[in-house]
Amino acid sequence: MVGASALAYSLRPRSHAGEAESRLDLEVLVPKTFGGWAVDATQAQPLVNPQTQELLDKLYNQILSRTYLGPQGERVMLSLAYGGDQRSSLQAHMPEVCYPAQGFKLLGLQDGTIDLPAGHIPVRRLMTELGPRKEPLTYWFTMGGATVKSTWDKRLVQLRLLLTGQIPDGLLFRVSTLDADPQAGWAAQQRFVADLMAAVDAPTRIRLAGLAPAP
Repeated sequence: MVGASALAYSLRPRSHAGEAESRLDLEVLVPKTFGGWAVDATQAQPLVNPQTQELLDKLYNQILSRTYLGPQGERVMLSLAYGGDQRSSLQAHMPEVCYPAQGFKLLGLQDGTIDLPAGHIPVRRLMTELGPRKEPLTYWFTMGGATVKSTWDKRLVQLRLLLTGQIPDGLLFRVSTLDADPQAGWAAQQRFVADLMAAVDAPTRIRLAGLAPAP
């Protein structure tokens, strides 16, 4: 009994996986201008978040929402959501779940990869619709500094962190555009991601996309 209690205590999470980055500030982490892209101060198109404010406050410690204008006139909407505790009910909700829950129609879903000089980002691409609004989007999720591609991957990372006494943190990275052509929208999103990852340093690439530096 004493041995079991000691083991349970030793496995109890005592620190956050992101504690080394407790000073994480998404506003500072993501540049406002890079590679021909700049934040759109006018933000003519509303940036929709398909989750209620109550749920956002419960799940995430920080949220960053911006609209960027690109060198070819593209307008890309960026949404980052960071949660310091990704256990059970506090886990981030994936777009293919929360978009339909808020009235969007899910017209298409496919998995893919964004290939960059710094590495490969496994992503999920969706095509959504809300009335006349056509919104293709690309997203991925990182946990403990690694990109997780599936629920199974997520659980494995959670277990690894919990076994070392760490509470898993997570970051949801989402980019979207308003475009009736999903292929064109996804292509613009990929250009945005490539330019952003080329503009930030290696630690930031790890934090945002799980892209570890080359050995």
